[in-house]
Amino acid sequence: MAMEISSTAFGPGAPIPTRHTCEGDDVSPSLHWQGVPAGAKSLVLVVDDPDAPDPRAPRMTWVHWVLVNLPVDNGGLPEGIEPDALPKGTVEGLNDWKRTGYGGPCPPIGRHRYFHKLYALDIVLDGLKHPTKAQVETAMKGHVLAHAELVGTYEQTGRWSRVRIRCLASQPGMSSATHRGVAPGSMNARIFKPCATAYQ
Repeated sequence: MAMEISSTAFGPGAPIPTRHTCEGDDVSPSLHWQGVPAGAKSLVLVVDDPDAPDPRAPRMTWVHWVLVNLPVDNGGLPEGIEPDALPKGTVEGLNDWKRTGYGGPCPPIGRHRYFHKLYALDIVLDGLKHPTKAQVETAMKGHVLAHAELVGTYEQTGRWSRVRIRCLASQPGMSSATHRGVAPGSMNARIFKPCATAYQ
C-alpha cells in the first residue's frame, strides 16, 4: 500500500476552509496518514505554496509549516495542534515568517495551491533545532523511503477591511508610507497578529 496523506477539512485539489487561513482562526487542519513503509524511522511534514506571490507569475515557494522527526506510528495530527501537544520527539522547523508553528494560507492575489507533503525517512534527523525547509531537505537527501502529498487551494475572500489597514498603520515600525504598500491580508500584513485577530 502506497503512503497517503489526507484531511477531513478538505479533499485533494479542493479549497481549504477559511478557518485554517489568515482570514479565519489560522489553525492547522487535521491531517491523517497511512501506508508508512516498513523500515521508516521518522516522518517529515512540510506545507508550502509554490505560487507566491502571484500564481500568474510565481517567484518563490512560501513555507507555511515544517515538522521533523514525527513518529511513524502516530497516524496524523488533530486540528489546531499546539506545540506542546506535538508527538514526543517532534522538532519544529521555521516557516517563512521566521517562526515555528503553522501559518495558514494568506495569498495576496489569486488562488494559490498549498502542498502538504509527508516524507518517510529511514533515519531520525539528529542535530536539528528549528531548521528551515532547505536545511531539512539537505539532511534527508538519500533517506526518503516514501513521499505523499495533499494539495489544497485558497483565494482570499476579501474579509480584510480598511479597519485592518488602519490597525497595521498603528503598529510599531509601520509608517504611513510602509502601510500603503501592505495589501490587505498580504504576507507582510500577516505577521501583524493583533490586526489579523482583532478585526475578523
